[in-house]
Amino acid sequence: MTMRTEPVVVNVGPHHPSTHGVFRMKLTFDGENILDAEPVIGYLHRGTEKLAEERQYTQVITLTDRLDYVASMTNNQAYVLSCERLVGIEPPDRGKYLRVIAAELQRVASHLIGVGFFLQELGVFGGTALMYAFRERERILDMFEMLCGARITLSYMRIGGVLQDAPEEFWPALRSFMDDMPGYADELQALVFDSEIVKSRTIGVAPVSAEDAIAASFTGPILRASGVGWDWRKAAPYDVYDRVEFEVPTCEGGDNFDRFWVRMLEVRQSLRIIEQCCEQIEPGPVRTTMAMLFRPPPGEAYVPIEAPKGELGFYLVSDGSIATYRCHVRSPSFMSLTLFREMLVGWKLADAIVTLGSLDFNMGEVDR
Repeated sequence: MTMRTEPVVVNVGPHHPSTHGVFRMKLTFDGENILDAEPVIGYLHRGTEKLAEERQYTQVITLTDRLDYVASMTNNQAYVLSCERLVGIEPPDRGKYLRVIAAELQRVASHLIGVGFFLQELGVFGGTALMYAFRERERILDMFEMLCGARITLSYMRIGGVLQDAPEEFWPALRSFMDDMPGYADELQALVFDSEIVKSRTIGVAPVSAEDAIAASFTGPILRASGVGWDWRKAAPYDVYDRVEFEVPTCEGGDNFDRFWVRMLEVRQSLRIIEQCCEQIEPGPVRTTMAMLFRPPPGEAYVPIEAPKGELGFYLVSDGSIATYRCHVRSPSFMSLTLFREMLVGWKLADAIVTLGSLDFNMGEVDR
């Protein structure tokens, strides 16, 4: 016999370890069942877009690090690509290869965080999977420190190339990581496929159809998990992605499990891309210009890239001055919340936490 109770509204967040930042969920329950769900954003007040309109073009690079601070390299990449189109600069080949190597290492690091916290929010393994993910991410951060002296907010990429060439110690560290990472990925996957808890809690939970994902402007892993093989690295290659071979992994169910699994598949493809870049890269300059002050001609530019969480781009408008007249960020984390209500209604609170983990959003680029 089913007993219906009075609906109860529960606020989860904005300060809660499972809300991936200062994000508030306003959930209406009948018992444990979710009747309604409302996402509430705006607690972070980042103000990046307005700040960018008051700074020189090169000074904005440090602001991009603070958007998705789990994937600073790709934030740098998206911004400098739009600047280069606006200014009319073509980076040298070695600079492009270093960008792609750094971007794919960042994709692996970001996916490790996404997968690790997703499994942690399932309440399984006692934190083992998360520690495995952090262990490999630390090695990537060590390499980032070699490239630019920082580990999180990197500011490595520059308009016209990168800050500096990779030091000698970078390449042996990269080689060692490339040799070890496939085995570590196998280890992480074995934890999941041997766990009935993971399967029962994720397969068939909070599914999103391909049609709904497209209508909601989903991009990145959460779109490909629904069966849509769209990737800006293939659709409109930038830097040297047109010179490397890789596949765009997709799944069909669009559920919590597929959103996890597609990221694990993407880690393999990122390693494949890095391997080819290491084989193709040649000596040479890494930056076209060392100028700090740019004054682009009046115009506009937007270059979308395939960031770890989906399509990321900076729409820049120039009025001929040393600062952007208008800067707007197209952030994938913001778009991933568009089906928040539809994904949660009918499920339970525990499922809501896991579903948020499967989206892998970052509030730094939502409240931009």
